[in-house]
Amino acid sequence: MPDRFHGLPLCFAALAAVVVPAVLSAQSDGDHTYTSEAIEIGSRLYVAECAICHGPNGDEVDGINLRTGAFRNVQSDDDIRTIVTQGVGGRRMPAFDLRQDELDGIVAYIRAGFDPSGVAIRVGDPQRGEDMFYGAGDCASCHRVQGEGPRTAPDLSEIGAIRTPAALQRALLEPAAALLPINRPVRLLTRSGEEVRGRRLNEDTYTVQMIDADGRLRSFLKSDLTEFDVSSEPTKQPTTLSTDEVADLVGYLLSLTGNR
Repeated sequence: MPDRFHGLPLCFAALAAVVVPAVLSAQSDGDHTYTSEAIEIGSRLYVAECAICHGPNGDEVDGINLRTGAFRNVQSDDDIRTIVTQGVGGRRMPAFDLRQDELDGIVAYIRAGFDPSGVAIRVGDPQRGEDMFYGAGDCASCHRVQGEGPRTAPDLSEIGAIRTPAALQRALLEPAAALLPINRPVRLLTRSGEEVRGRRLNEDTYTVQMIDADGRLRSFLKSDLTEFDVSSEPTKQPTTLSTDEVADLVGYLLSLTGNR
């Protein structure tokens, strides 16, 4: 690498040590993903400069797993850029004077899960994403977060700890393809003639539990049902949010790890 690296390995350990400003530079070119070229640049840079601290799989610093996107405080792509370019704690995490393509490459390689042939998902600003979640995105009309909101759709309080950026983006852009079987809408008809629609929570051989359209927890014996239909269609259509809005919303969802 050029001598601007001052002979020190590019190290992301300080990503866990500081909350950084949300905005450093513009996101890449208005696409949902970084280019394959950017991922390849990041792959070469990581092997040459980062692996000495973080290891080939990005998991050799306590509490950090770069490959799976497990950070303590960093959430957006710009958070990563800020740490790399500004540094933290002197030689523990020095500042690096990278070209823009190198900086974007490091972010792209991390967001592609260390797969040079993978797809890197842009992650935007969590604060703007939160505004979108409760505003134009209309997510809060169905989803519950930290004990607030309806129960008609899955609780998202810990979604950032169990879903990758790619899975979250796919749920927004392709909800039919991303819908988990347990979350498919259901329709029940009881022997007494009551029709119940809602979201399935659990099912075994003899019973089914669900949240009905009014947000009530219901449990039914299958022997008491005359009809039990599970839809393969999502309740929401693909989002009409812009590229930047999707990136910001993904950033907010990743911040929901149950610790807020």
